[in-house]
Amino acid sequence: MERGARSGRRRVLLAALALWAAMPWAACVCWEAIPADGPVVDGVEVPDAPAPSAGGLIALTFDDGPRRSTTAALLDGLAERGIHATFFLIGRQIPNNMDLVRRMDEEGHQIGIHTYDHTQLTGLNRGDFAAQVDRTRTLLQDTLGHNHFLLRPPYGAVDPGVRAMAGCPIVLWSIDPEDWDDKDPARIVDHIVDNAKDGDIILLHDIYPTSVEAALQAADRLRRRGFYFVTVEELFAARHIPLEDGHCYRTAYP
Repeated sequence: MERGARSGRRRVLLAALALWAAMPWAACVCWEAIPADGPVVDGVEVPDAPAPSAGGLIALTFDDGPRRSTTAALLDGLAERGIHATFFLIGRQIPNNMDLVRRMDEEGHQIGIHTYDHTQLTGLNRGDFAAQVDRTRTLLQDTLGHNHFLLRPPYGAVDPGVRAMAGCPIVLWSIDPEDWDDKDPARIVDHIVDNAKDGDIILLHDIYPTSVEAALQAADRLRRRGFYFVTVEELFAARHIPLEDGHCYRTAYP
């Protein structure tokens, strides 16, 4: 599939999502928004999130991949459901999984950077930061032929240095079921579904079979509640929130 054609279809989709978000049925659930930009470890208090909502736009995101067995199964499940997600990839895992990365891109998923070695970025000098972020960005650019990647710092750790050196928007999350902990799909699904709100960003990891299972089950349940799945880029475009380099984004509440 030609990238120009995909870009054209994505522009049409973004315009449709923006129109959808402005319709009365979307406006009927309107909550006070968490500020789109806010520090993570700077001691700034973030307001409480709104109550769970019925329906709206929501973004599934996956960290720490790609891993061939689990990521391929997840892509199959998302394709069956027509769902687009956002994947924050580990650089060292890209060379042996370039076909998976290309498949993500070709199937309409968004791709981001999660460092080269899953290294905490706070406190790093410019050279060490470049070895983690810029090296991964170059790998992705060489693999996909374009350069438009968000950054998710491991552990959500951000400081002024990370902001200054990011070179792209920084995307965090608003729902974290800690799927790496007990690896209990039922608990993970319940946590996601019970807390889901219009504009949320869900954090999961596509390196665990249990997380893949939970992600697809949660997607099915949320769809029955009226949620529509979009990439992070599509979520913020639908809310007319520009994503700026060096700024942190947790949610896109209406």
